[in-house]
Amino acid sequence: MRRLELESHLLSAFENDEFLLHYQPIVCLQSGQITGFEALVRWYRPEEGFVSPGQFIQVTEETGLIVHLGQWIFRAACAQLKAWEQQFPDHPLTMSINLSRRQFHQTDLVEQFGDTLRELELGGNRVQLEITESMIMRDVDGATELMHRLKGLGLKLAIDDFGTGYSSLSYLHRFPTDTLKIDQSFVGRMDQSGDEQEIVHTIIALGQKLRMDLVAEGIETQTQLNRLRAMGCQRGQGYLFAKPLGRDGATALLANPWPRASFGAPEEQPKAAKKA
Repeated sequence: MRRLELESHLLSAFENDEFLLHYQPIVCLQSGQITGFEALVRWYRPEEGFVSPGQFIQVTEETGLIVHLGQWIFRAACAQLKAWEQQFPDHPLTMSINLSRRQFHQTDLVEQFGDTLRELELGGNRVQLEITESMIMRDVDGATELMHRLKGLGLKLAIDDFGTGYSSLSYLHRFPTDTLKIDQSFVGRMDQSGDEQEIVHTIIALGQKLRMDLVAEGIETQTQLNRLRAMGCQRGQGYLFAKPLGRDGATALLANPWPRASFGAPEEQPKAAKKA
């Protein structure tokens, strides 16, 4: 009954504009400058408040609603990026958007994204799609073809949660990807385990060899930040810098960034929730 009720509320959520985006800063680990944001969908019900992504994301996947929701996320995130480009013309940003499994098999995905970029007059090179390893490895040839078509729009591509999908390294160089995102499970255990540090160091070395950008997820402590810097990781995100912020909060952070001297200073931060 709860599941049926949730599906019914999801359908009405589209009609009532109950979805919104929060934005988590992606930061240059050396300078502290914000280089972009990851767009994360949130659902706010007037009667209940925020609904946990863990409660509704899987349902939207299973029902196919994620296709409609994913297209809305792409357009809303791109529109916000365009607004920030106009408001902060001297601060180039990249918007990272998660691609769902259903979208990955959507026949008109490339056409829809292309139409949105043209409508907003936004360069595709300012938008990065995040794709998980497991999505790619289900059909390597099909995934590679789709990724090349997306690259044809100028879009950047990232392999999200890298290290958790058990992909074959022999395939990695075939994918036209720009970025490897180091999963927060590895980053979060660096303080307790030398093995985890070695795993992170190996991923960073691999990314550098393949000339890919590297982003560490889930950075929560100054110690983690210092180690990632020493290993040569260029960028990162996590609660050490900021939790996902609403539009106004993210805009305020761009207008008034943290001082360079205090970058990464807080040692105690709340634990980050698993991102949607």
